[in-house]
Amino acid sequence: MMSEPVIDYQKLFSEMAVELREMEDIGTVASYIPELRNVDPTKFGIHLTTIDSRNYCLGDSNDKFSIQSISKVLSLSLAFDLEAEKLWDRVGVEPSGTPFNSLIQLEYEKGIPRNPLINAGALVICDVLVSRLKNPKQEFIEFTRNVSGNQTIDYCPRVAESEKMTGFKNAALINLMKSYGNIKNDIEIVLDFYFNLCSIEMSCKELAEEFLFLASNGVNPLTRFRVVDASKTKRINAIMQLCGFYDEAGEFSFKVGLPGKSGVGGGIIAIHPGKYSIAVWGPKLNSKGNSYKGMRILEFLTTRTQSSIF
Repeated sequence: MMSEPVIDYQKLFSEMAVELREMEDIGTVASYIPELRNVDPTKFGIHLTTIDSRNYCLGDSNDKFSIQSISKVLSLSLAFDLEAEKLWDRVGVEPSGTPFNSLIQLEYEKGIPRNPLINAGALVICDVLVSRLKNPKQEFIEFTRNVSGNQTIDYCPRVAESEKMTGFKNAALINLMKSYGNIKNDIEIVLDFYFNLCSIEMSCKELAEEFLFLASNGVNPLTRFRVVDASKTKRINAIMQLCGFYDEAGEFSFKVGLPGKSGVGGGIIAIHPGKYSIAVWGPKLNSKGNSYKGMRILEFLTTRTQSSIF
């Protein structure tokens, strides 16, 4: 049996630097959340952390940014650990194939969101956590800090307020689900928790370290903190593979071939189970709401190393 070739990540990152210099810089910064308009569109960072604690970085990898929907994977992990299989009575695991804030699909399916990574699904997950936690916002940020041992991770009140001021579609989604009985708590409390969740700020380095548990059977090797068991880890990775990029998930699987999750702050986290987690950040988004440069550079990574999961 042939052993796998050892990948020289340092050489790979040098190649990435050349690739980035030659790459066109198209796309637009998310503007529907006012605070996100203020981000420098030229920023770009990459950080890769292996499960045996080797680190490789490039560009603005230590700059904090709004992780937005990437946080939905963390809330899903906590809710799945607390609720186990009961969770799937209230939210599905299928790709949506529609925009992340679609009302039409939600009404057609009587208030049961397609998956936990679109807005409606994440709101149901927040409702679950509001029911299960005594102080949801405080307990969730403590959970997030404990996963990677990083006590500086926090919400950004400015972004949370900015989301609240423009969150009309999210309010419509949660009211529709409430009408079908799939939201159990006060709508304003759940929305406030959701907006704070999306406002969490991390750097590429912090994101890669935070999500290393998904590359290591549910235990973060940096802290020995068990987030979920190995079976749940496999399922969370599967949901990311199928649903992590809004209605561009198929394209990401086709071109990159890793489980991942994007956010409209320009961040992407991707996982190679048993090997590494990698975070990239480029604020300019393509038409589907995913980082243009981030998608391109992750495609370059897995193509160059021939190391997708397929």
